[in-house]
Amino acid sequence: MSITPVSFARQNGALARLEIVRPVIADERQRRIPLRFNPTDYKLSKSNTFAEIAIPGLETPPLQYVRGGSETLNLQALVDTSDTLENVRVRYVDALRNLMRPDRREHAPPIVRFVWDEAVFTGVMEKLDVNYQLFRQDGVPLRAQLDLSLKEYRPAAVQVAETPLSSPTVEKSYVVRRGDTLSSIAAAVYRRADAWRELARANGISDPRDLRPGRVLTVPRLP
Repeated sequence: MSITPVSFARQNGALARLEIVRPVIADERQRRIPLRFNPTDYKLSKSNTFAEIAIPGLETPPLQYVRGGSETLNLQALVDTSDTLENVRVRYVDALRNLMRPDRREHAPPIVRFVWDEAVFTGVMEKLDVNYQLFRQDGVPLRAQLDLSLKEYRPAAVQVAETPLSSPTVEKSYVVRRGDTLSSIAAAVYRRADAWRELARANGISDPRDLRPGRVLTVPRLP
């Protein structure tokens, strides 16, 4: 017996879905957007931005961390109504397309969560490609291949609370930039400008004014 997308879903169950996190929607049927079939895979991507510190004479410039990039989720999903002959655009696709439109209360597209038995990813719909593949004789689409791309959403307040920008209890390094002083560096890494003496002592600096751009400083743990 041949296995069709519909029969496969009946045998294995379809758990994957998107849920609208914001705006808050009380009706569960409106909040949950089913994908009909579980995806075969999904891809998470994360990147960071680094600045190259130009130092004459060096073959490879030192790198200074600038900021993190948003994580992205990419997945393919199949939606199919060949068993009921409903319009797959109306039954499944339109709800996903609406996630690309600004909500009138938020003045921005909804924040959604990709759920597959458990919460996997929270973000906003960045891109949606729809490839219709099966049709009724009158042209009504019955099957669509969806390529979804979600961009991570994490409020700044949450990130600051979870990952402090500096920690006085962890040893690290710092690449001196033009205009830096020991006081400004101490304020950035310790949040204490008066801790510049710890930096000077750890790096054997006798003259605080002698800071050349590109120098890599050891940032010791504060006692």
